[in-house]
Amino acid sequence: MRLRVATFNVENLIARHRFGTAARIETAAAMSLFEFSSKEHREAVERSVAVALEDDKRQMTALAIAEAHADILCLQEVDSLSVLEAFFANYVHRLADKRYGHFRLRHGNDVRGIDVACAMRRDLVAGPGAVRATSHAELTFRDLDVFDDDLAAMGRLETDRLFQRDCLMVDVDLGEATLTLFVCHFKSMSNGRDDGRIATRPLRRAEARAVRRLVEARFGPAVAEANWLIIGDLNGCEETIGPGARVIAEGESGLEPLTHGFAVNPLADLPAHERWTHFRRAWSESEGHIVERHMQLDYILLSPALAAASPAPEVEIVRRGLPYRVPLDPRQENRSLAALATSCDRYPRVGWDRPKASDHCPLVVGIDLPARRNPPQA
Repeated sequence: MRLRVATFNVENLIARHRFGTAARIETAAAMSLFEFSSKEHREAVERSVAVALEDDKRQMTALAIAEAHADILCLQEVDSLSVLEAFFANYVHRLADKRYGHFRLRHGNDVRGIDVACAMRRDLVAGPGAVRATSHAELTFRDLDVFDDDLAAMGRLETDRLFQRDCLMVDVDLGEATLTLFVCHFKSMSNGRDDGRIATRPLRRAEARAVRRLVEARFGPAVAEANWLIIGDLNGCEETIGPGARVIAEGESGLEPLTHGFAVNPLADLPAHERWTHFRRAWSESEGHIVERHMQLDYILLSPALAAASPAPEVEIVRRGLPYRVPLDPRQENRSLAALATSCDRYPRVGWDRPKASDHCPLVVGIDLPARRNPPQA
């Protein structure tokens, strides 16, 4: 059975124009230029700006989903089930050839209220009973025995919840076979600060260890023979790609419990200039200049059984929704404003920095699903 599975961080698909007291980055720039007579006046204008910008952005997000052409789509940074369903009804289904349903979302631990979610082709399964979702958001470091000295040094407690968002386990009965998805969104690198990657690595390492233990607990001794995927924005990488497609070793990512000898990352076999789903351009205090890096933050990790069944899986990364400031080919040496601004292969109305589909790319992997039924969940 052939399936196209995708992951996509859709960047704040939310019904709110603010995260508590913090303004969203999309509206903050324009709002900073104006003065308002009252807080109420400011909030009314901000809501109007947010709605207008959101419509442009979500048309592009929907285009990226349509281009991914996935049978199963895992998403990150979704506000609620109602927002997810409204987005598919009013944006995706006006553009895509496929029709999606079987939406699954459980509220997790993110302080902004953004969650992981899953959507599937309507005709992929027989009915709602064939898709079962289990949240692990309430598990603590102690529950899965992943607490260590590095976490203690960060001020974390054994009794704290370990997942920054969730690990949503989705069991799918496809008739002739079953598939289990572990949908994740790991701790971010603190918006790319120079020290953010290392400072937050203990949390990602704990999440990776926890996901591995959940997979092992789900399948027991048959873990290598089962059909499962670990999928989502894992926010870590052991390498980045610099200008000219120069590969830069970044050391430990925190994802090693998953990527070293447990699951298979199909992007690892791609040429260096293709192994990325995210781009960062920022000032580096330590280096004293602007640093540009392409990197893989989004993953579809295959079980050994799925990797063996798909020895050369089809891999696609949809990049046409990225803003013009992003060089789509890391081999490109000329990164002047003139060169980037005249690069084509973007969706209509994509801007220099915004609007855009997201700051991440949809990652799609085509797999051959063996006719095997995973053991029932205990």
